[in-house]
Amino acid sequence: MDDAGSGSTSKVERTMDEYGLDGFGAELEAAWTGEDGDRTSLRSLAEEFNRTVLGVAMREADGSASRSDVESAHRTLTDDDVPRSEVLRTRRELDRRGVDVDAVLDDFVSHQTIHTYLTAERGARPPDESVDRIEERRETIERLAGRTEAVTESAVESLADADRLADRPYEVFVDVRVTCGACGTDYRAGELLRRGGCSCAAE
Repeated sequence: MDDAGSGSTSKVERTMDEYGLDGFGAELEAAWTGEDGDRTSLRSLAEEFNRTVLGVAMREADGSASRSDVESAHRTLTDDDVPRSEVLRTRRELDRRGVDVDAVLDDFVSHQTIHTYLTAERGARPPDESVDRIEERRETIERLAGRTEAVTESAVESLADADRLADRPYEVFVDVRVTCGACGTDYRAGELLRRGGCSCAAE
């Protein structure tokens, strides 16, 4: 979208104005500082911001866009591991719906841009760095697991379509787990990071 004439001082502010995201800045700040409990990393905030922008553009284009449609389109357009053929297919579909894909992508922001907005524009106090690093690592693991699941689903679907795999209603599950070598307790990786490690060491 065109930002000509905007008096906003940051890309985040301009984009929120252009897409009618009233109150979203306060939500970003609350999520980053942990005002409502759990803190959210800058990378996750940037992804959520960009998904929201894409969702608004999709709904403005044809009046409808489910959350799953937006998430799928966002993943395809931003994930480096998505096959080029899938990216082109998604871009063509969005073009048919009336979405200016290049303009929307140009309105996407990075986590550094979100950080500058929160600290310089809103004067937000950054969260404890050690907590933020744990959260970022947890989200990286979950993001990789989701990527593995998506790639596997795509492979199974394409092989079934090509009659190289029996056509059945397959479901793919990716669950990254960590086992404590001291006590043998098994955890989901994300749960272990949130707990700060296995509790057996403190017993």
